[in-house]
Amino acid sequence: MGEIRKIIHVDMDAFYASVEQLDNPGLRGKPVAVGGSRERGVVAAASYEARRYGVRSAMSSKLAKLKCPGLIFVRPRFDRYKEISQIIRSVFFEYTDLVEPLSLDEAFLDVTYAKKGKPSATLIAKEIRHRIKKETGLTASAGVSFNKFLAKTASDVNKPDGLFVITPVQAQEFIDKLEVRRFFGIGKVTAEKLNKMGIWNGRDLKDISRFELIRLFGKAGNYYYEICRGIDNRQVEPFHERKSVGAEQTFLSDIYSISELEVELLNIADILWARYLRAGVKAKTLTLKFKYSDFEQHTRSKTITGWFSTNEIFVSEAKELLYSHNFAKGIRLLGLTFSNFAEEQIRQPVQLTIEF
Repeated sequence: MGEIRKIIHVDMDAFYASVEQLDNPGLRGKPVAVGGSRERGVVAAASYEARRYGVRSAMSSKLAKLKCPGLIFVRPRFDRYKEISQIIRSVFFEYTDLVEPLSLDEAFLDVTYAKKGKPSATLIAKEIRHRIKKETGLTASAGVSFNKFLAKTASDVNKPDGLFVITPVQAQEFIDKLEVRRFFGIGKVTAEKLNKMGIWNGRDLKDISRFELIRLFGKAGNYYYEICRGIDNRQVEPFHERKSVGAEQTFLSDIYSISELEVELLNIADILWARYLRAGVKAKTLTLKFKYSDFEQHTRSKTITGWFSTNEIFVSEAKELLYSHNFAKGIRLLGLTFSNFAEEQIRQPVQLTIEF
């Protein structure tokens, strides 16, 4: 099997909303949503006070206000979020050069060979969380394990302001009990499909053959087969550059009506806009993808001057792409993707062995 890696996943707690509460003491202890409050606004992040009412990122602002009438909307300030994100990343680089940011508020760290020679990845994670709190006033949660899938999953267990460790000895028992809806890489639609098949947790998923999973889910099925066995050989990639941010939906039955497609498009747009805000990137190109019932696939793209800075511009362009095509057959899949980013690059790698 080779050397066991030590991976940490650090995830800031309600990052955008927590920054707003940090900078404005009047917001502390109150339900806060970062995003637009207009009719087609979307929640990019919600404070834990708002989450108690069921407010979540990617939720429409209209629904969020229904769930939490006292919700306070704050416009996002990306320059401020990036400023704090850079402070956090500078802490990471004190311990390892193998840092893979996923967005402004989370990152993977490979500390198999840590710079500071700490005795364990767990102690490094504790120290990093302490340093972040001291230098920014914000809390972070962390997961520690021997691969990215488990480290990412672990960081969610004791949120907020928590730490969870999954050792190689504990891994399979943990995965067997884990609900498939909580598997990193298994979305809501896939989880529902698995549930309908009687697959509720990792143990159930492990009973399905690799061949059957690939038949049902394509190449993603191979990933599902391996992660329910604790196998994830992906490396922490310090040069990883995000090329796109997307969202798509495969429909349970084919859609023939353009008005129905528009409704689905707007739902997908809500999800994508929240992901786009969270990624902290600036996109110039929007692509519409659609797949017919016979699996024939097409795309339509639009590149704008400047970048997609408001939800209103994005939705307008998305609808224009949808209506620019005469759909000849039933549609089984619809998706939207942002690409062509103007975004900073991440740093170089270079790099004693530790225990969990």
